[in-house]
Amino acid sequence: MTENRLARHLRAGAYNNAWANHRLLRACSELDQEAFAATDRTSFFPGIGLTLNHLVTAQQFYVDALWRQARGQPPHPDYRAAFFAVPAPYATCAALWQAQRDSDAQLIAYCDTLTDAVLDEEVTILRPDQVQRDTRERLLVHLLQHQVHHRGQVHAMLAGTDVAPPQLDEFYASGEAPLRAQDFAELGWTEEQVWQGLR
Repeated sequence: MTENRLARHLRAGAYNNAWANHRLLRACSELDQEAFAATDRTSFFPGIGLTLNHLVTAQQFYVDALWRQARGQPPHPDYRAAFFAVPAPYATCAALWQAQRDSDAQLIAYCDTLTDAVLDEEVTILRPDQVQRDTRERLLVHLLQHQVHHRGQVHAMLAGTDVAPPQLDEFYASGEAPLRAQDFAELGWTEEQVWQGLR
């Protein structure tokens, strides 16, 4: 079956994003507050908490833009105040994990609405020095890649703590379903729900 295959693949990417965030944040929740908040690590953002805060606020920004376009609304007029006024708005892993769960649910719900026919529709985002215009497809792929990029940095920083970094590549292969079964149960998902329409 080839109908809406690209839209279904992007939907699976949104599920993968939520699953990887869940697995990574479950590991990060084992850190004590000092280790979570430390800002002397080697990475683009020099801390686990700082990087995770960037992950969630950037995702909130993009998901807001995607939903605004879908609803026929203009770009967020004050996105900097809404999403980036405070560099790290979530001081604890618990608060951050909840915010990430909420944003992940919104991204999955958005991807549930997609068909291949609407992926070329243009999404407009205001930037400090320009107006960004990209198709839904490009913006979604960018968002998913952005999240992978920064999760990898958190994964590397975890290696310098007492908490072992989790596997983050056990999502797509059908034969690895048993390796993600606990995560899916915690998330309230089934394999059939996630892979709907994909073989």
